Amino acid sequence: MVKVVEFSANKSIINNYMAELRNVEVQQDRMRFRKNLERLGELMAYEISKTLDYENVSVSTPLGEKDTDIVVEQPVIATILRAGLPMHQGFLNVFDKADSAFIAAYRKYDKNEDYEIRIEYYSAAKIDGHVLILVDPMIATGSSFVKCLDGLLHDEIKPKKIHMAAAIASMEGVEYIKKKLSKYDITLWVCDIDDELTAKAYIVPGLGDAGDLAYGLKEE
Repeated sequence: MVKVVEFSANKSIINNYMAELRNVEVQQDRMRFRKNLERLGELMAYEISKTLDYENVSVSTPLGEKDTDIVVEQPVIATILRAGLPMHQGFLNVFDKADSAFIAAYRKYDKNEDYEIRIEYYSAAKIDGHVLILVDPMIATGSSFVKCLDGLLHDEIKPKKIHMAAAIASMEGVEYIKKKLSKYDITLWVCDIDDELTAKAYIVPGLGDAGDLAYGLKEE
């Protein structure tokens, strides 16, 4: 079952960062664009931290002892290169002892402008039995998230819990993930959900190409 949490349903500072990410003028500042994605990652990580397991420990201070609850185990954070890197850093700022996984995935277009999702590289820490967070700024059709997760969970690997995190998703992409990944226990955390996709599967109004805006245009 896939549970969806949409942050825009409630007013918060996330709306400010999302407004800047979408703004074509603010997007000219590449460093600001990356920083806003990073800050979204931090806020989403904080919310996800509330769902983790905790244990009570005693901490020694200069003047005594204090009992407090701390996270038992930090998650594995998986990121789809290259656009996912700024949000990944935001998650690492919060989960500073987390392990990481990296996936190189991209759209491969043919001469008719049709495309398939190609994955050329996985580098993953141990996922089996651990909480997994899959991070990417955009969910358009949802096929990248589904294919990347299937690749991470090969050979009967079973995470303790799966989270997915994105800045913007299309409604079509959300429904696709809910349909294709219903066998898993997943929480999908999204800052905003847009209604439309173009014929070439770009989110409308979206924000453009997150990877290009963060790191520069790709060479064709």
